[in-house]
Amino acid sequence: MASSAEYLNGLFGLAGQTAVVIGGGGALGLCLGTGLGKAGAKIVVADCRKAQCDEAVARLKAEGIEAIGIEVNVTDKQSLRALRDEAIAWGGKVDMLVNCAGINAGTSFLDVDPEVWDKIMAVNLKGTMLSCQVFIEKMLTSGGGSILNIGSVNSDKPLSRVFAYAASKAGVVNLTANIAQEFAEKGIRCNAICPGFFPAEQNRRLLDEKRVENIMRGTPMRRYGDPNELVAAAILLLSKNAGSYITGAAFYVDGGFTCSWF
Repeated sequence: MASSAEYLNGLFGLAGQTAVVIGGGGALGLCLGTGLGKAGAKIVVADCRKAQCDEAVARLKAEGIEAIGIEVNVTDKQSLRALRDEAIAWGGKVDMLVNCAGINAGTSFLDVDPEVWDKIMAVNLKGTMLSCQVFIEKMLTSGGGSILNIGSVNSDKPLSRVFAYAASKAGVVNLTANIAQEFAEKGIRCNAICPGFFPAEQNRRLLDEKRVENIMRGTPMRRYGDPNELVAAAILLLSKNAGSYITGAAFYVDGGFTCSWF
């Protein structure tokens, strides 16, 4: 009879697998990369900022995790293909893709700058679409794989002053479902985590006193999330065994924020 540790490792263990974490130099991406690495995966940190890549890789290696960093532009298909090919050359194949790259801006609706709108859409939605395209091309010939995209609680709920971000994340969740449907019979699963409020560099500046009050009132747990609280959900959705029958899901990790709307 297997021990409890062996049983759990059989369900959730990621040893022998390679994960590419795009946006892996940010707080959320680094936390997910660390969690996947501690579950046994080798980690490719991909980010638009080389210094962030290098710092993230150093922190992963300090945890005993095999890791490399690769600079990438998620809006450029050739840059993504170069990332993919280097990741495969290093890890043998890419088993898991995590799309964490994202930007935000906060304004009233009438003050939304079309250029800022386009940039947010380009990184958050187009970047997710292109990376999925590029990595699926190889997953189709290497035995399949699992993709995790990052949605948001405002993928389907209105929140003030983040119009472009909300629209981009609604697109990410819809894209996730469509990819899941198209490739379900080809060994490729695609899911999304929709985090609640996890203060990070891209949204901390939006958290004025009134906004914090509204968030806390709308979150039954009455607190922010910690990025580490996303790790178990990510491992479940990416795992070949524990998550084998989960695809097309938008998995909310939000302290009850979504249910408070009903």
